[in-house]
Amino acid sequence: MIKGVEIKKIKWNTDERGRLMELLRSDDDMYSKFGQVYITTAYPSVVKAWHYHNIQDDHMAVAKGMMKIVLFDDREGSSTRGEINEFFVGDFNPMIIKIPKHVYHGFKCISEEEAIVVNIITMPYNSNDPDEYRLPWNTEKIPYDWDRKNG
Repeated sequence: MIKGVEIKKIKWNTDERGRLMELLRSDDDMYSKFGQVYITTAYPSVVKAWHYHNIQDDHMAVAKGMMKIVLFDDREGSSTRGEINEFFVGDFNPMIIKIPKHVYHGFKCISEEEAIVVNIITMPYNSNDPDEYRLPWNTEKIPYDWDRKNG
């Protein structure tokens, strides 16, 4: 696992009224501080990648559908530099992933319908000076192929 990445398995609590799932609590080991929460989506087979942040950590979960979430460590001096982590997250494998600053990340919708991601970040988004550093989804700098792998 990439240094600084943490995962927490989460689960639905159900009864005759419906369902409830806790994503992140202030007493979780992976929690550091609150910045904001946002929701983003992707349509089937769409890739949204790559980017990293200099000052914020992400805590990413999938509320509906399935996503392939991929991380790449390109941090100078990191003991896991060059490592790739691939997570299949959502309806069939609920978890929250802490993505530390400076780690490239992106995702691909692998469900047949639009997938919904909830991201809890440690800094509010600043539209005048976004903390986002991007590469194209198909960059040669990151050795990852977003195509489905049939084993």
